[in-house]
This record gives sequence, structure tokens and C-alpha cells, in this order.
Amino acid sequence: MKGEPRLVAAEAGEEERQFELSLRPRRLEEFVGQEKVKEALRIACEAARRRREPLDHVLLSGPPGLGKTTLARIIAAEMGVNVRVTSGPAIERPGDLAAILTSLSPGDVLFIDEIHRLHRAVEEILYPAMEDRALDLVIGKGPGARAVRLSLPPFTLVGATTRMGLLSSPLRDRFGLAFHLEYYSPAELERILERTADILGIKLLPEGAAVIARRARGTPRVAIRLLRRVRDYVEVKAEGIITEEAAVEALDFLAVDELGLDPVDRRYLRCLIERFGGGPAGVEALAASTGEEVSTLEEVVEPYLLQVGLIVRTPRGRLATPEAYRHLGIKPPSVLRQETLWSEEEE
Repeated sequence: MKGEPRLVAAEAGEEERQFELSLRPRRLEEFVGQEKVKEALRIACEAARRRREPLDHVLLSGPPGLGKTTLARIIAAEMGVNVRVTSGPAIERPGDLAAILTSLSPGDVLFIDEIHRLHRAVEEILYPAMEDRALDLVIGKGPGARAVRLSLPPFTLVGATTRMGLLSSPLRDRFGLAFHLEYYSPAELERILERTADILGIKLLPEGAAVIARRARGTPRVAIRLLRRVRDYVEVKAEGIITEEAAVEALDFLAVDELGLDPVDRRYLRCLIERFGGGPAGVEALAASTGEEVSTLEEVVEPYLLQVGLIVRTPRGRLATPEAYRHLGIKPPSVLRQETLWSEEEE
């Protein structure tokens, strides 16, 4: 039958989604890292439960893969309510948001990922919903149009963004709780890897976990993805046990180096150094030269390169640091050239 392959694909996708959800921690005590954020959320949730009120609206910011979606689900679990998950680009019209808001039960959590990508008209509808628990709609067109205000059940909006600077000030100010998620330490990533390995039944030695954690870019999502790829490698090429030697061999095969840089990161650095003389270079020029989207460079590639000190952002563009040259095995420019670049930026 023509519909069978599509049906099987949909079922496989749902199974994969459920599998991914099973790897996520479900309570705050299971969530590794982000200690200050966890403690603040624990206090806020406990206070809201004691008052029998919904939690105040929460804004989570930070690079991709640090656990914003997981924290939104945990908030709902801690409050004992349901969570509705959507994203900014998926809400195209005010009516889409109205349908979601009116379907919520009292106390529910509405999670909007990439909330900075909400359309302006949709964002305007969100303001009274967050402040007054009301929905202002215009019914009809022309002289016969009339404004209607609908009451909404109390709810908690959890917004997530990778681009805090793109949020409008009126929207940002309506969140009572705002947290920025930081990159994870290797020790924290090792704990996440050990937990995931137990769930998946992977034989992971502490030394192997340490190797993967050091190359995981400080990001749990990357660490788990590398763990699954290393598992595949050792099951075929080794004895199915992730030792230190097997992890190094597998990650080298996957072209993930000692700092966790992948081919896209290294292509970015080589482009910056070899085509633009180490910079300064604009992100649009780098995107055109590497064949990547500007948003990919700004949201995925550059945050980690900045974190490990391989590039710097300046008003005139991106600059490669001496550490970037050394990491790629390229002879850095003279000290005078580097100092000239820095002095120009400072001026």
C-alpha cells in the first residue's frame, strides 16, 4: 500500500522521540550541572506550590544543547502539571497562539523554544496573556470589527532562546525568572555520560567517559551524540567496551579533535586564517566562504570557539587568536602584526 512506508516512518520517528525523552532527567535532583539555576528553580517551585499558585514565567537562555527543553519539562514535573511544547517559528499567526493558550488547563506549562523568532503580531498577543491572563482578539473586519477579551486559565510560560539580544525588551521584561545556562565542566559531562550509558546498556569505563567528556564542547547533547557514535564504533571495531584507547580511536575516526572541534569548526578557523589573514572578518563573509548559514556560525560554531579562546569578536569582525594558529599547526603571524590588529580594534 502507498501509505505504508510513510506510516512506518512516522512510527519510527515517534519511537525515536520517545527514546530521546527517556534519556532526559525528569526531576531537578536528576539534572546534572547548572547548580545555581537548579537551586533557584527549586526554591521558586516550592514557594509556588505552597501558595498553590502557578510558577512565574521563566526565560532560559544559552547555547543549544545545554538542557533548556529538559528544564522546561522538569519544571512541569516539579509543579505536577502538564507541559505543552512548541516553538517560535511554528506559531505563524495570532490565531495559532490563541488556540494553544485556550487549550491549556489551569497551572499548565507552555514551553516556547526559540522564542526570539516569534512574529511581531504573535508577540503582541502574548503580552496580555502573560500579564493579565487575558487574550485580546479582534473579530471581523472593517466597520463591523469588534474587540473581544477572553479570560485564560493561570499558566506558566517557559521561553528558551539562543539569542538573548534578539528578544524585544517588552517581552523580556515580562518574565519573572530569567536564567542563563553555562557550558558544562568535563566532570559534569562524565556524570551525564555514565547515567546515559547505564540507560542504554553501554559498557563505558571511566577513562573512556573522560575522553568523550573532554571532546564534547561542554554540551550534554554533543556528549550523548558522541557516546552513541563511539558505541557503534567499538561494537564493530573493538570488543564493545569503551576504553580510553577505544574512545580516542573512535573520536579520531569521527574527526573530533582534542578540543572537541569538528570539521565545520576547523574549516571556519582555516577560512578565517588562510583567506582573511586571521581577521578581522565579518560573519557574512565567513558564512559565504564556508558554505554555512550565518545563524549556524553565530549560534553553533562561534560560541564554543569563543569559550575556548580560539577567536574573539570585535566591532570590525572576527579575529583568530594565537591559540587558533597553534591548534591548527599553522605558524602565527609576527607579534607586530598581531599587536597591530589588537591596537586597531581597541582604538
